Amino acid sequence: MPTTVNTTGRNAILNAISALYNGGTLTIRSGTPPGPNATATGTVLATVTLPNPAFAAASGTAARTGTWSDASADATGTAGHFRVVATGGAVFEGTISATGGSGDMELSTVSMVAATPFTTTAFTLSLTNA
Repeated sequence: MPTTVNTTGRNAILNAISALYNGGTLTIRSGTPPGPNATATGTVLATVTLPNPAFAAASGTAARTGTWSDASADATGTAGHFRVVATGGAVFEGTISATGGSGDMELSTVSMVAATPFTTTAFTLSLTNA
């Protein structure tokens, strides 16, 4: 049987995880995510320093705060995944889609062009088994 946690516990866990990434770095990359314990793969298409705090207080999920955007993308290519690295080295990653898609993170466009702006349009952290 899987371990489960109530909503209060889930929110506390999300808040603790969220705090790790305050001021961390988001990279938008080409290709598929290699797994958070693997070396980063894909071309870095954009880099964003996350705000502090990076996430709002959890209420079932933890929504990003501020604007996660880059005024000038680093390279041209198709965004396939993202990787967020905390200042202490913790990593999480996931898939990307355009706004309204099914990716873990949604961007204004997945067709990145060097020196042009982009923004994330949707991203929340969540835990299951509530």
